[in-house]
Amino acid sequence: MYISDIEAAAKRASRTAFVYLLVSLFCALFGAVYEVFSHEVYSFYMIYAFAFPLAGGTLPFFLLSMVPVPKYPCALARNLYHSGIATFTVGCTMRGVLEIYGTANFLTNGYWLVGIALSAAGIIAYLIQLRCRDKTDL
Repeated sequence: MYISDIEAAAKRASRTAFVYLLVSLFCALFGAVYEVFSHEVYSFYMIYAFAFPLAGGTLPFFLLSMVPVPKYPCALARNLYHSGIATFTVGCTMRGVLEIYGTANFLTNGYWLVGIALSAAGIIAYLIQLRCRDKTDL
């Protein structure tokens, strides 16, 4: 692997981390505005919806940009992982909206299961990608 490949992977990872940071800021701003117009009814799900893109997106991709990774995640791994983080964020926001409205729905529990499944599938796809890379280098 060439140095330029490692630099390109670090640049892509830092760009992805920055996008996740912007998404986190948007979620925090959306939650704050929604709370202002909710007649002083608050939901912790709505308040902390920004935490999933921050901890699940910004942090891992920032670490990928700092550490010289052997290979940047393939499109399948990235898309599965991004979909998992998006599912967590949307599920948290939906649960917050329903709590502020004053109702509950058992279907919001599905967001957690799907988010875990998609995120885990993305991580597993990346690990398989790394393992296949190690076998081809021998």
